[in-house]
Amino acid sequence: MELIRDKLELLRVLLNEQCSNLEPWQIVSRTAAITLIASYVYSQATHKYLDVGEFHWSEGTQSGTVYNCNDDLTQLMTEVYGMAAWTNPLHPDSFPGLRQMEAEVVRIACRLFQGGPDSCGTVTSGGTESIVLACKAYRDYARNIKGIENPVMVVPVTAHAAFDKAADLLDITIKHVPVDPITQRVDIKAMRRAISGRTCLLVGSSPQFPHGSIDDITAIGKLGLDYDIPVHVDACLGGFLVVFMKQAGFNIRPFDFSVPGVCSISADTHKYGYAPKGSSVILYSKPVFRHYQWFTCPDWPGGVYATATIGGSRAGGIIAACWAALMYHGMDGYVECTKKVITTTRYIAEEIRKIKGIKVMGVPEVSVVAIGSDDFNIYALSDAMKKRGWNLNALQFPACLHLCCTMLHTKEGVANRFIQDVKELTGEILANPEEHKGGSAAIYGMAQSLPDRNLVNEITWIYLDSLYAIKKK
Repeated sequence: MELIRDKLELLRVLLNEQCSNLEPWQIVSRTAAITLIASYVYSQATHKYLDVGEFHWSEGTQSGTVYNCNDDLTQLMTEVYGMAAWTNPLHPDSFPGLRQMEAEVVRIACRLFQGGPDSCGTVTSGGTESIVLACKAYRDYARNIKGIENPVMVVPVTAHAAFDKAADLLDITIKHVPVDPITQRVDIKAMRRAISGRTCLLVGSSPQFPHGSIDDITAIGKLGLDYDIPVHVDACLGGFLVVFMKQAGFNIRPFDFSVPGVCSISADTHKYGYAPKGSSVILYSKPVFRHYQWFTCPDWPGGVYATATIGGSRAGGIIAACWAALMYHGMDGYVECTKKVITTTRYIAEEIRKIKGIKVMGVPEVSVVAIGSDDFNIYALSDAMKKRGWNLNALQFPACLHLCCTMLHTKEGVANRFIQDVKELTGEILANPEEHKGGSAAIYGMAQSLPDRNLVNEITWIYLDSLYAIKKK
C-alpha cells in the first residue's frame, strides 16, 4: 500500500511540474487524469485486500455467510446503495423518501409474518440489534406496566447468543432451558417450570441456528397467554424462508403472528431476504411494545432527542438497498429461491443419513443440516473438509458441525460435491482414527471439557485481539 501511495505521489509531482506552462483547461485535464489514475490504483489495492483468504465463497464452499451471488442483484444493490450513500434516517425531514422506504420494508415484513393492522416494527442493522431491542422493549414493559424490577427472560439453550448479549447489556437475568436431545426443540415442560413472577419474556426459534429445528411456537405462545408473558420468535436465520415455504409447497410448523401469544418476531433481511449485510427487522404485534423500544431524551440541551434503534445515525444506503431487494424479487422470486434452498437442504440431509459413521442432528426443517457422530470426534471431519476448501460451522454441547445452505449451494454440482467429500473423508477417518486427533478435534474437545468457562473467555479474547493486529513488515 505504501508503494502505491509513493507512486501516486510521484505522479502528482511530475504532473504538477509539467502544469506550470499550461493553459487552465489543460491543467483541469491533467487533474482529471490524476483522479482517474488514483481511482484505478486504489481499486487495484482494494482487490488485493479483498482477494486474500483460503475460502472461495462464490463456489458455495461456505456455510451461510453469503446468501446470494446473483450478478444482476449485486449490480442493483451497488447502484442503489450509491444513490443513497449519504442519506440518514435520523433526519427524516431531509430524506423523506428514505423514511418511506423503511416504512414499506416494515409493512411488507409484517404482512409476510401474518401481522394484523396494528403490527409494526423497525429496520435494524442485523439480527443481534433486533434481538437486543426486543429484550429492551420487554424489560421496560415489565418494569413500567407490571412493576417487575429485576426481570428474567426464559430462552432455550439453543436460542441465539444475542439473547445472552442482551441480558449482559441490559442487566436482565437470563434463564436457559433444555431441549429434547433428539429433535433439539425446546422442552416445553422445562420452560413452564422456569417461569416465575419475574419472567418478562419467553423465546422460541424458527428455526434455531445450531441444528435448524423449529421450536414448538404454538406451545410457547400458549404458555405466554396462560401466564400473561410476551413471546418473541427469533426467525433471524430463516425468517425469509419460512414465510414462503407454504407457497413453495413445503409443510411448516406454525411460527408467526397467527399463533396466539406471539408478540414479536426478529428476521434478517440480509440473509434470505438477499439484502446487503447490515439489515434486519424487528416486528411487534402492537405499538405498545414498540413504544418501549424507543429511546427518548426530552431534556437534552441539544433538543428533544429520540431514536428508533440503538444507533442514532444509520446507513440509509442499506435501507434503500434492502427495499430494492424486496422489490427486485417480489413474491414469485422469493418463492422460487425458497424452493431451491429447501429442496437442496433436504436432499443433502437425506444423503448424509446414508453415510456410515455420522448422523443428522435435530430436525433440518429449513436450511441447516447439522452433522454429528457416535464413532469419532466430529471436529476431525471439519478439519478434513477445510483442507478441501469447505468452511463449516463448528458447534458444541453436543459436538457437531453444520452446513447452512444458501442459493450458492443450489448451483449445479455443489451439493453432490459436498456429499461426496463428507462420504470420502468420513471413511478415511473411520479407517485411521489416530491420524485425526489433532487440530480442531483437540481444541474443541478441550474447550468443551474445561469446567472454568472463564478460561474459554480469555482464549476468545486473544482471538478477538488478533483480528485487529496488523502484520509488521
